[in-house]
Amino acid sequence: MTKERLYLFDTTLRDGAQTAGVEFSLEDKLAIASLLDGLGVDYVEGGYPGANVVDTAFFEKKRTKNAQFVAFGMTKRSGRSVANDPGLQDLVNAQADAVCFVSKAWDHQVELALGISTKENLKSLAESVKAAVEKGKEAFVDCEHFFDGYKTNRAYALDCVRTALEAGARWVVLCDTNGGTLPAEVREIVADVLTAAPGDKLGIHAHDDTGQAVANSLAAVEAGVRQVQGTLNGLGERCGNANLVTLIPTLLLKAGYAERFQTGVTSETLRTITHVSRAFDEILNRAPNRQAPYVGGSAFATKAGIHASAIAKDPSTYEHVDPERVGNERAVMVSQQAGKSNLLSSLKRFGIELAKDDARLDKLLREVKQREARGYSYDGAEASFILLARKLLGTLPVYFEVTSYRAAVERRYNARGELVTISEAVVKIDVDGETFMSVAEGNGPVNALDTAMRKDLGKYSKQIDDLELVDFKVRILDGGTGAVTRVLIESRDATGERWFTVGVSPNIIDASFEALYESFTYKLLKAG
Repeated sequence: MTKERLYLFDTTLRDGAQTAGVEFSLEDKLAIASLLDGLGVDYVEGGYPGANVVDTAFFEKKRTKNAQFVAFGMTKRSGRSVANDPGLQDLVNAQADAVCFVSKAWDHQVELALGISTKENLKSLAESVKAAVEKGKEAFVDCEHFFDGYKTNRAYALDCVRTALEAGARWVVLCDTNGGTLPAEVREIVADVLTAAPGDKLGIHAHDDTGQAVANSLAAVEAGVRQVQGTLNGLGERCGNANLVTLIPTLLLKAGYAERFQTGVTSETLRTITHVSRAFDEILNRAPNRQAPYVGGSAFATKAGIHASAIAKDPSTYEHVDPERVGNERAVMVSQQAGKSNLLSSLKRFGIELAKDDARLDKLLREVKQREARGYSYDGAEASFILLARKLLGTLPVYFEVTSYRAAVERRYNARGELVTISEAVVKIDVDGETFMSVAEGNGPVNALDTAMRKDLGKYSKQIDDLELVDFKVRILDGGTGAVTRVLIESRDATGERWFTVGVSPNIIDASFEALYESFTYKLLKAG
């Protein structure tokens, strides 16, 4: 039987950015887009070009290699022509493969929020879609408040769908904007919409205000839509959006969907989804949800003795899927085979092939577990992981050693009577038996250490000329001012490659220095 194509649309960088307490930097967006691109989603919606500085910079060029890059924005404003609407022009001229227009499908919202007639709203919708198509863009229409609009004025909601398709839209997305629709309603309403539009041109965009965004998305797929929108880890406004990290494994591993549908996510990339989920949380600087389906640390953990005994005999007695298929591992096992598989997969991504029975793998697994118990996390710091692995495998060159460092922070009044804070660092480095000492000031102790280290690395100085630190995140792992601290540093170089390194210590400067040292080492390693 030929499988039907189901398309996955990620809106983490746009709708997910509406989450309270979340603010993406440009560097965050670039890192997240890379994670999504590698996972295999079909569309990555990047934001609203022209709306703010970060989104405008993000759309200066295409940011994905495999997925279609999507710009989001409003339809043409009433009373303006397409050519005379700056917002619309920003959209259709953005360096994106597709444009997603938001258009209200609830007549009450059109008249109340927009203050225009329903007829004028349809006119703006049609002209906007045509403008995008004429620019060679794939056009999407997010029918905002579709389900609420359908319940009060079915005819107008369906008119919005027809108008978008007649104007040339590739996809019309049915949005449960308020998140209050239930799965049975979604199934019934979508079935009716199919009388006006084919399912292979319809999508679903569900919010989680009743905790059923994933269920609503699956109900819509069962009813006939062929595009699903969602976010990583269910990020989103209010209670969040449909969680793609839960939806994707369900679509690929559960018989009712796996036998019918095909997506851009392969069985191989599905094994990275736990890593993607946790790396995303690291970028957000928050702890992963241990109870998250499929990818949580407790998703395949068993505490009860009788359950553990059963799992030792047959894991399927308490596991609905094999954790290895989603890159996770069971917490109760007689052997450490699942953990080994995860390490082998990670090593393979960096060109290191080991056999499952290689004794060095056991040593690496023990070291990783011990470090994780001390606060390290390698899901969001693969550069540090590969350095650790190469060190234990005996394949990591010692480029330089820091024999000592000192960092000082002084707060004082300058000659103008202004209160200033000055940071200074002194670093002693040994390169092939030769000692180099550098002193530098910086905006803070970490910046001062970074500047001092790069002042003189002997024969390696030229190799780090293009090394740049682009982000720095700190997480306190337990309470109090004497708490253990984890620092995550993101770096990049002229090749465009980005990598993350991690440091852990009760001393925040020491944790920072460890991550900084590993960033320099990884740069030299990849430079050969």
